[in-house]
Amino acid sequence: MSTKKNISEIENIELSFLTIEDFQELKTATQEAYVGMQNSYWAKPAIQKLIDIFPEGQILIKIDGEIAGCALSIVVDYAQIDDNHTYADIITKSSFKNHNAKGDVLYGIDVFIKPSFRGLRLGRRLYDYRKELCENLNLKGIVFGGRMPNYHIHKNDMSPKQYIDAVKRKEVSDPVLNFQISNDFHPIRVIKGYLEGDTASAEYAVLMEWDNIYYTKPTKSPSAVKTIVRLGLIQWQMRPYSGLEQLMQQVEYFVDSVSGYRCDFAVFPEFFNAPLMAEFNHLKESEAIRELAKFTEEIKNRMSEFSISYNINIITGSMPELVGDTLYNVGYLCRRDGSIERYEKIHVTPDEAKVWGMQRGSELKTFETDCGKIGILICYDSEFPELSRLLSDEGMDILFVPFLTDTQNGYSRVRLCSQARAVENECYVAISGSVGNLPNVENMDIQYAQSAVFTPCDFAFPSNGIKAEATTNTEMILVADVDISLLRELHSFGAVKNLKDRRKDVYDVIRVKK
Repeated sequence: MSTKKNISEIENIELSFLTIEDFQELKTATQEAYVGMQNSYWAKPAIQKLIDIFPEGQILIKIDGEIAGCALSIVVDYAQIDDNHTYADIITKSSFKNHNAKGDVLYGIDVFIKPSFRGLRLGRRLYDYRKELCENLNLKGIVFGGRMPNYHIHKNDMSPKQYIDAVKRKEVSDPVLNFQISNDFHPIRVIKGYLEGDTASAEYAVLMEWDNIYYTKPTKSPSAVKTIVRLGLIQWQMRPYSGLEQLMQQVEYFVDSVSGYRCDFAVFPEFFNAPLMAEFNHLKESEAIRELAKFTEEIKNRMSEFSISYNINIITGSMPELVGDTLYNVGYLCRRDGSIERYEKIHVTPDEAKVWGMQRGSELKTFETDCGKIGILICYDSEFPELSRLLSDEGMDILFVPFLTDTQNGYSRVRLCSQARAVENECYVAISGSVGNLPNVENMDIQYAQSAVFTPCDFAFPSNGIKAEATTNTEMILVADVDISLLRELHSFGAVKNLKDRRKDVYDVIRVKK
């Protein structure tokens, strides 16, 4: 029996399509997941059949190259399925005759996480993939027969329906039902004799359903490209913390919150960790900021763990970082696949340079993500249009601007320049800042912010170019969806075409060779 995996030990996490070469490892993983159940694993011909008829429905989740879980599914014409069907009726002796590429419902036939990888929220990642697949294929919803593994404990006291109601009311705990209900699946009926040999569920199952609210009656082949990206901006309240652990508890609270809304990105502000400088307030400002920099590596690693655990890309805002004896203002993109990339503030403010001795960075680049190509500029950098233009030339769709401003006029500079960047580069711009005050931290007394998401100004977008904005100077999260396909249309059919109409015969923006 393998031991439990720790998040801090994980270097890479990825979803991949199942191949027949994975069979032997899949068999072993299945046997570990279904200990005590006879014939728990799929035969090799059955796996080959699933891969042949519906490859995109057969997904593995791998951690550092090792299979951690699996989800298998087919598409069915649900009108042809009997209401009181059994599992055997669906899989038809592993021939999967019910699979119909022109069907209207995604039917889940298996999903599991190996015991050594449980507790990392990997199951939610598999369910999220199924939901996105359902949306991309324009299916009505997802259906599967859910086990009730704790029902055998209560079968003499409760009917299956009473048991399900008790689980809903949190009076009884069932690991499978609790998980499915928390992931927006709802029970539609109880089926007796669903899975032969499932004694833990007394051979009962509850038919679970998830409705695709984006379903439309097909008029053409559905697109397999994800175009809607959900942003979660954290408008962070500056407040005293007892130490790093308490600050990270607040970080995880916000990550959990935006992840609960299925956000693709969580965005923190510039210098959100400044409250930790309070214990160094007896030092000179330039010394205190260097003490703060000692927390950066730990915070980066913890945020990467959160990005994996909560299945969300995290933009860490910014933090001071010492490279040798040189102090920089940097941040990290922590992808949900476990990878991490660093970005730097190119233009430090006069105050940062004078009070803290902060030095200018020089690295500028776009980042590939599972939601397209993004750029990140820290606060003051947004006020220099050349930077975002270079990122736009590399194909940036979303520009993120973590910021920290103390006064309304400072905030207005960031806001107005960010709005201009959205118009001139035909992209989305999301800004996230801090509010409140830190009376016990020198040079960080007050903050002013109103986080927002800006768009180009054209017919497909809000007329004022504001997709969403937070309440001024109030701690909160701001969740907004942006449609990348609208940017593609804008590039070709906009009332004006800022990118195409540039006069490169008169002027250009180029990188300086190092």
